Amino acid sequence: MHMLVEKKTEDASVLVVDDNKEILTLFIELLKLKNFTVIGKAQSGKEAVALYNSLRPDITFLDVVMPDGDGIYALERIREVDPDAVVIMVTSDLAPTTAERLEQLRASAVVYKPFDINEIVKITKKILSEAEISQIRFSN
Repeated sequence: MHMLVEKKTEDASVLVVDDNKEILTLFIELLKLKNFTVIGKAQSGKEAVALYNSLRPDITFLDVVMPDGDGIYALERIREVDPDAVVIMVTSDLAPTTAERLEQLRASAVVYKPFDINEIVKITKKILSEAEISQIRFSN
């Protein structure tokens, strides 16, 4: 018998990646205020991939435009090791080619800067509940 245990944002472990130190710090503080458990932070795509592999967070918030391996690089590598990873892209890049690439790589969601923390919480809860449902469906 499988019990449905809904994963709440309070239980979700989070990795936050942004090359801008001020945005990174602010984002982490806002996530903590909304009861997320931030288990890691990074400032480049390469750092993000290494931390993802060692921490295996429930959710990764990933900036697109960064030096030393951008968010697209990181998302590609994360998808290789975990095709079902929840990766929410956070960007100010509105280029259609970027949006297309993020869609191809199956980004869980794309949030545009300046972001609204309440919108991020809403999107995250929706993604987590969908992930729970699909896990239960496939484990039966």
